Amino acid sequence: MSNILVFGHQNPDTDAIASAIGFAYLAREAYGHATEAVALGTPNEETAFVLETFGLEAPRVVTSAKAEGVKGVYLTDHNEFQQSIADIREVEVLGVVDHHRVANFETANPLYMRLEPVGSASSIVYRMFKESGVAVPKEIAGLLLSGLISDTLLLKSPTTHESDKAIAPELADLAGVNLEEYGLAMLKAGTNLASKSAAELIDIDAKTFELNGNQVRVAQVNTVDIAEVLERQAELEAAIEETNAANGYSDFVLMITDIINSNSEILAIGSNMDKVEAAFNFALENNHAFLAGAVSRKKQVVPQLTESFGG
Repeated sequence: MSNILVFGHQNPDTDAIASAIGFAYLAREAYGHATEAVALGTPNEETAFVLETFGLEAPRVVTSAKAEGVKGVYLTDHNEFQQSIADIREVEVLGVVDHHRVANFETANPLYMRLEPVGSASSIVYRMFKESGVAVPKEIAGLLLSGLISDTLLLKSPTTHESDKAIAPELADLAGVNLEEYGLAMLKAGTNLASKSAAELIDIDAKTFELNGNQVRVAQVNTVDIAEVLERQAELEAAIEETNAANGYSDFVLMITDIINSNSEILAIGSNMDKVEAAFNFALENNHAFLAGAVSRKKQVVPQLTESFGG
């Protein structure tokens, strides 16, 4: 029976799920820890495609770590407490494996932290396998490759590190797939948005950031047709207004990202639109504006908002 949970952030994307499963396996094999990879939400369509491709079941969803009676938890692909499990402050955080900024994070005891400015948490987990001398099973290699592809948009995102470009072919070989063919199929699997309600769409991949006292929600959806998504602008705005009111978000910024042409449209609603406009040096028209070359929330949106909000 496991006494340590491993999980990624809320509204888990492929990297959150993959890095959690990968690290949980590594921790069992290399460190003898009784770990279980779990999720803080249901996998999205892209991640479901990945799990099915490599014959794995989705991790069970948990809402309370304390209720599980665990010794402690490991966090992957996040460290900010508002992005983690609801009762994160009530359990011991044993370690973190992440590639994001560090914010709103404090523990009572020392812990293991592996933080690197690379393209994905899965990249870090893979290098930890190599450092520990633990063989990577085919299905785990497939997951880690998928986490890397997802977070770097098949190595096209500015968040892609040189080391990511080196390990992607290694993981593809281990997983038994063609990097380009599999990567494009995987990314396209996550662009089927027509069947989702507006509320589901704005919550597919959304994170909350505390910026100078403001709770700013930043979401991203991938598509092959930005115009098609904007046809639903009225219902998207209604859903955004509703979630802002329900959760106390001061602002909501939605990235609608074209994975083929590597651009985004920003749809923003809230009380600090002047700061959003200043962040990207554009003028919102009818609540949205084009952001050329933007595909990364982590590098091309959140830092700019943080500076503009003064936090």
